[in-house]
Amino acid sequence: MSARSWRELLRDKQVLSWCLYDWANSAFATTVMAGFFPVFFKQYWSAAGTVSESTAKLGLANTVASFCLGASAPFLGAIADRSRGRKKLLFAFTFLGALSTAALFLVAQGNWLLAALLYVLGSMGFSGAQSFYDALLVAVAKPREMDLVSGLGYGLGYLGGGVLFAINVFMTLRPEIFGLASPAEAVQISFLSVGVWWLIFTIPLLTFVNEPELPHPKESLNEIIRGAWSQLISTFHHLRSIRPAYLFLIANFFYIDGVNTMIKMAVDYGMSLGFPSNSLIVALLLVQFIGFPAAIGFSAIASRISTKRALYLAIGIYALVTAFAATISEVWHFYALAGSIGLVQGGIQALSRSAFGKMIPADKSGEFFGFFNMLGRFSSVLGPTLIAVTSLISTSPRLSLVSLLLLFATGGYLLSRVPFPEEHK
Repeated sequence: MSARSWRELLRDKQVLSWCLYDWANSAFATTVMAGFFPVFFKQYWSAAGTVSESTAKLGLANTVASFCLGASAPFLGAIADRSRGRKKLLFAFTFLGALSTAALFLVAQGNWLLAALLYVLGSMGFSGAQSFYDALLVAVAKPREMDLVSGLGYGLGYLGGGVLFAINVFMTLRPEIFGLASPAEAVQISFLSVGVWWLIFTIPLLTFVNEPELPHPKESLNEIIRGAWSQLISTFHHLRSIRPAYLFLIANFFYIDGVNTMIKMAVDYGMSLGFPSNSLIVALLLVQFIGFPAAIGFSAIASRISTKRALYLAIGIYALVTAFAATISEVWHFYALAGSIGLVQGGIQALSRSAFGKMIPADKSGEFFGFFNMLGRFSSVLGPTLIAVTSLISTSPRLSLVSLLLLFATGGYLLSRVPFPEEHK
């Protein structure tokens, strides 16, 4: 049976409902993580410190969030696999993330510590829910459809995140139209809107996506927890025996670190170079609306040249963009940077998720994706830490960014050692 087209897939209620969660949680990734939080943190909550100090604080907040989630992701995945509870845990983390994000609305000027704490909790909610969302990919798509379904999810994520972000940006530019006193109040309202948006568009997934069948009978909570620990150890050994998946996780650890760091620190980098915050926000919008068709298009490219070659292409473009970013001096350079990233950001994320999904057993997808997201989160510890430490030591934001080239080069080399299923057809 041939794979369905993306139009046919979007008419499938389960597929569309699954993809809409990307539409829901991408509001956090755009408005909060990449957009307003770095700007507001530097100019409102941490304005008393130097540029290097605020960059270090933001890098530390990202590091703490990534470490906490990375340490718990595989165990949570094991529990989800044994309890038929992926959707329940997805909602629990979604609620944590949405509530923490909305609470940023209440943080007073200068209270950078509380803002950082809520940001850490929001990031944990975002990343934790993502693990269970990824694991449900095997429930809504056949192996040959995973690249396209994963790309559709990321594509709708870029569109949904971009739509709300555009509304929020307009609120900050014309706050009086919305009855707001200042751009700062508009940003605070934007954090509140992300929490509401995130919860509303999670409802279709909770309603229409079916949990995969379990190969064992229902268990009590104590049995689930005890079994999860033993299953975690067993799955780790199982993962090591699946050479393609094991090697792919290691390669992904490095190159996706560069991707995640660029997402989290790009606006802070632009501000450190003295670019106007409004111009940086417009550049982020550019990434979102280029990213929508590009994520879907990259999945189509993968079907023609293979998933592995498409990942090589994306990593290569990221390396070139990083080198270019270290030399920029004009605002239009930042726009060019944003446009280039928009072409590959969704593609590399979507193909990484679907490539791993095709390498693992479907009945253990929650736990295997727990490892996948664990390494993704721990890799996100390395990147921001490199940025923070290099920024403090050298006081040069350009030099701190160059360090990301090592991550892309290492990830690309390790990817060459991964045997993909498509190479053996």
